[in-house]
This record gives sequence, structure tokens and C-alpha cells, in this order.
Amino acid sequence: MPRVHVNGLDLFYDIQGIGEPLLLISGFLCNHAYWSLLMPSLVKQYQVIRFDNRGIGRTSAPDSPYTIKQMATDAAALLETLGIKKVHLTGHSMGGQIAQELALAHPQKVQSLILLSSLAKGDVLFNSIVATWGELPRTLDLKLYQQVVLPWIFTDQFYSIPGMIDMIVEMAVNYPFPLTPHGLYHQSRAIVDCDTTQRLKDIDCPTLVLVGKQDILTPVKFSEQLAQGIPQAELVILDCGGHGFLIESPEDVAASILKFLSRLPKNRMSLM
Repeated sequence: MPRVHVNGLDLFYDIQGIGEPLLLISGFLCNHAYWSLLMPSLVKQYQVIRFDNRGIGRTSAPDSPYTIKQMATDAAALLETLGIKKVHLTGHSMGGQIAQELALAHPQKVQSLILLSSLAKGDVLFNSIVATWGELPRTLDLKLYQQVVLPWIFTDQFYSIPGMIDMIVEMAVNYPFPLTPHGLYHQSRAIVDCDTTQRLKDIDCPTLVLVGKQDILTPVKFSEQLAQGIPQAELVILDCGGHGFLIESPEDVAASILKFLSRLPKNRMSLM
């Protein structure tokens, strides 16, 4: 599978589809596969690029502090290496934080911005949860760790589907590229330390802010702050799904993304 060496990392990426480039950036605890249920809809119209952030999956996990700006630099270096000059940029949760920093640092590379279940800055509760999640892998096995985290990600309706949570836990436990405690620790600290609140006004591209009404980890108020702070932003609140709506409600998320993108001017730049 393809990798590039950027910023001292061996960074894993995947490209599918033909059309305008669409970069998907995953959140904390998630590798590129977290987008899998959206891919059939997205690749019909876009050249979709996914990758594993530093600290997760098949990308290097250096045991040194990470920052969201640094992770945005990783994404920008991937685009540069692939020869992609302009991209539709989508990030979920921590991936949305990375996307904001990328849009701020490299506005010429970003045709549009889509922020899913994301935030400008965490409140005390959110920061406490994420900091704890960064510590727990040092003391819990992966199965128990997933069981602790997932109630914040999925709704009661999703938990009510027989065998669904057990299947997700087993998939995580059996994934052939296991999580590293230090990788999760450094990602968690990057999330907590990030704050784009005062710089949202400088994001200068059409932006969709999308959140599930039942999201208890990054609640609607976080998305409202993003939409109010970014000049060209629109806010869409989905009735179905919580923080994990990429898995709970992939058709609705994909439809919202495609509807937003369909209204934008076409860009002929793609990967050659």
C-alpha cells in the first residue's frame, strides 16, 4: 500500500475515484478506514484521498509531542508530494481541527472546507474526557478501552442494534495495525492544546459545518461556534446520529457533503 516520507514520517495514504480531489482527515483513535461507509457515495464524483494521521494505523507513531498544526503540516506535505494544488478538505472531530489549521496555513490549497463533529476549542468537560482517553491505554487493554470510549461516540439507538457494538469492538481489537499508547497520548494532548477561536474569521473559503443533534462529545454548541466564527460557513444539524455519525448515518452524512459540494464552482485540478 502507498506511503510517502514526509516530515520525518512514513505516512500511509489511499486514493480512490476520479474527479476533483477530496481530502478526508480522520479524528482521534481513527485511521483512514473510518470513512469506509461514505466511500461508495463519494468516489462516484470525487478523487478521494484518505490517510492515517501520525500516531495511528500504518503511519509512523513517533514518541514525542504532537500538535494540530504539525499534523496539518503532514497533510499539506502529502498534497504537495502527490502534486495536488487545490482540494476540497473534510475533517471529522480532531480531523476537523487539522483541517482548520491547514486552511489557515495554506488557503491557496483549499477550495472548500467541511467540518464534521468538530470544534475550535474544547470546554473543560471535553478536554477532561480527551485527556483521560489519552492516559487510559497505558492501563487498560484495548477491548476494555473501546468499551469505555464508545458510549460517547454512538447513540442509544445504535447501541440497541443487537451485536453491533460487539462487532465494532472486535474489529478494533483485531485490526492488524494496533494502537500505540504513546500515539494516542500525543494525539489527545494535541487536541486539548488546539484553539482556533480567534482565527476562525481568517478562514476564507466556503465552509460546511455538520453535526449530529445527539452528539454528546462535540455537542451542537461547538459547531455553532464554528459556523458563527467562519465568514462563509453554513451550519447543518442532522437529526440522526451522534459523534460517530460516519458509521451510524453514513448515507445522510454523504448526502449533506455532496449537496454542499454540488453548489460550488468546479475546479479542474486533480491528481495527474
